[in-house]
This record gives sequence, structure tokens and C-alpha cells, in this order.
Amino acid sequence: MVAPSNNGNRQHLTLSDRIYIEQGLERQLAFKDIAAFIKKDATTISKEIRRHRLEKTQDRKTALCIHRGECTKTRVCNMHSSRFCGEKLCGKCTQRNCHIYCREYQPVVCKRLVRAPYVCNGCGIKSCRQSTKYYYRAGYADQQYRQVLSDSRKGINKTPLELDNMDRIVSPLLKRGQSLSHIYVSHGEELGCSRRTLYHYIDQGAFSAGNLDLPRKVRYKPRKKRRLTPKEIPSYRNGRTYKDFLVHQENNPDVNIVEMDTVEGAKGGPVLLTMLFRSCGFMIIRLLERNTQDCVCKVFNALEKCLTAEKMLDTFPVILTDNGSEFKNPSIIETSISGAKRTRVFYCDPMASWQKGRLEKNHEFIRYILPKGASLGSLSHGDVTLMMNHINSIARASLNDNTPFELASLLLPAKLLHFLGAKAIPHDQVLLKPHLIKSAKMRDRQ
Repeated sequence: MVAPSNNGNRQHLTLSDRIYIEQGLERQLAFKDIAAFIKKDATTISKEIRRHRLEKTQDRKTALCIHRGECTKTRVCNMHSSRFCGEKLCGKCTQRNCHIYCREYQPVVCKRLVRAPYVCNGCGIKSCRQSTKYYYRAGYADQQYRQVLSDSRKGINKTPLELDNMDRIVSPLLKRGQSLSHIYVSHGEELGCSRRTLYHYIDQGAFSAGNLDLPRKVRYKPRKKRRLTPKEIPSYRNGRTYKDFLVHQENNPDVNIVEMDTVEGAKGGPVLLTMLFRSCGFMIIRLLERNTQDCVCKVFNALEKCLTAEKMLDTFPVILTDNGSEFKNPSIIETSISGAKRTRVFYCDPMASWQKGRLEKNHEFIRYILPKGASLGSLSHGDVTLMMNHINSIARASLNDNTPFELASLLLPAKLLHFLGAKAIPHDQVLLKPHLIKSAKMRDRQ
């Protein structure tokens, strides 16, 4: 006998459980004995058998009538030939055509089919006259169960009015560039469904906003693997490689890590310097006139003046960046104006941007507002600060539905946030579209 996977009481019966039920019925075991073995209630076994029993019609004469013992009717079928019936009672007729001619015909139903075990498994009566029999087959029952499970998850389980109310909440916010995770934090109770269901409804076209309004609903082309030939480590990377970073992280697991990179617009123009705190997801964005080492150094000097060198080392203890030319002089980043140590720089491996993947993913929010190739020459520091505040006000599932700003206000110095101009944006006012900058410029002109 096949034993089921015995992992305790589960929500759904497995195929091995159903095989045991079928074998138990063949052995004429009681429901309570079957249920005890697969750790279910006896009523579960009863419902399973009645719900998934297989009907099988026999190719034989009709079952006897329940009135056959007391039937006094004759010639119901109007057969006058004495060869068949003559004066014989219809209840004793061998033709069994009562179901065709007699209005009072009621077939005999086996007691095994109206009460436990509800099926013919294990009956063993070869002379059974039931025209319709019922059997429990594990494979058929499991197939039926999975079909019901699949059908129950298809379609949209909402009324038109409920869908319309959900659409009025979700679609306007999606068209503002907000993510579904961010929308769900503010309106989860009003929507009355899970985040996964929201994605399903949008994919089914239930809302006026569609898949094109979801920023990440795209297909990525498979990347070609390149075989990199080993090269000599440049002098600026000595003691600062990604392997060195992992060793430092293992020895100092509680140290805060800041990922750093730049975002370019049109070539040769201004760039954005970005720094992301892994502990809270907060991203600093600063506008650089040019993509040079001097401009990067000016940003760190300004941060040091705000925090002092000692506080700077506590806030920015480790910086992980790529191998861009603007970062290839680690000494001017690590050393303060007075010559003190203010941070420590490590470099990702070449062509391995995934090693600072949190920052790379956060750059997508910038691209929603400033598409790739767009010129950054018309941006002001106020525009960049506004964009930073909107991005840091997006609720993230990875942060337990908190915004980076909410966590930064607990983990980072208040003096730093004030210096950066960081402010929280109300949830429904978050805008991640190009007209965020355009509308800000129009307000400034007015």
C-alpha cells in the first residue's frame, strides 16, 4: 500500500493521500481509520469521496423496481403474446421494461451509494443489478481537484461596481508613475485584494491603466556572456577590490555600506552623483557640472563641512563604487580637507554592476523622470532635490512597506537630511514622470 507524505495536517489532499483512500476503500476500511493514517478528519474523507466519485453506467438491463415484491400490475407493456407474460405479474417479468412503460417505476438504489462508503469500491457482489455504479479513483479525483483549483483562480472575482471603485484609486496613481507596491501601502484596505491580484487585474485589462503604465512590465533580452581575460589590477584598486570588500564586510558585519555611481545625460554635459544607503534604501542625488574627480571631491568636501570628518566616517564608513574615471582617485574621496580619514572606498569588479545592484535598480526611478539620453543641462539643484524627495517617498515592499525617507529619519543624522533638503512627499502626490520637472519649472516662472 502506498503511504502518503506524512508532514502533518495540510490544507489540501495530495495524490498519495488519494491513492491511500482508494486502497482503503478496496479493503473496506472505515473512514475514521483512513483519516487517522493521513491525519485528516473523517468528514474530509467523506466529502472527498462524494465530491470526486466517478459515475459508470453499465450496459445491462434496468435495475429492479422497489415495488417489485408487492406489484400486482399485469400487461403494463401491452404485450399480449402469452410467450412473454400472459397472466404473469409485471414484478416477475424477465424483460424488465418497467422503466419505459410504468409511471410508478422507481429503481432500487444500493445502500452503499446513499451512505458510507458512497461508492462500489470493495463491494465484491458480482450479481449486482445496479445500472449506474460509482467508483473512487485516485487519478481521476486528483485531476478533478486540480481543474477546480485552476478554474477558481481564473477570471475576476469582483462586481463591476467594485472594479470601478478600484480603478478610480489605482489608475490615476499608476499614470503618475507610482508603483503598485507604493499604491498598496496607502490604499491596501480600500482595494480589498492582494498585490499579486492587482497585477493580475491589470494584465486582464480590468482597469483603464494597462501593462504599459507599469514601469517594469518589460522583457529583457538575454545578455551575452563574455569571456574576460585576466588583467593586472590597477594601482588604485590595490586593497580595494570586491574580494577585499567582502572580507571587510565579513569582519565588520554591522558597518553601514553606501553604494555610489553616476547617471549620465547627454554626453559631455552635467551628470548626477548618486549614493544609496543599504541600511535604509535612502538615495542621495547631487548635480555635478562635469563628470570629473574634482566635482566628486567637492561633494564630499561639502558633506564633511556639514557633518565634520568624524561624523562623516560614522555616516559613510564604506563606499562601494564602480571603475568610472571620476572615481579612480580614491585618496581624494577617502581623505578629508584636514588630512583625516573620512571614508573607505572599494571597487566592484569590471563589468559587474550587479555587485551594487540596489543602486542600479534605484536608478530606474531616475529614468522614469529623466529618460536615457535626455540632457541634464537645464536641471537646477532644486530640480534634483525635488526628484530625490519623490523617489525617497516611494514605499518599498523590501523595506516592510516603509519609505526610504521614513527609515533615513531614524538612521541618518538629521543635520545631513536638512543639508540635503530631504522632505517627505505625501503618498498620493508622488510623481515619477518627466512632467515632474516641467511642472516645477512652470511654478518657478510664475
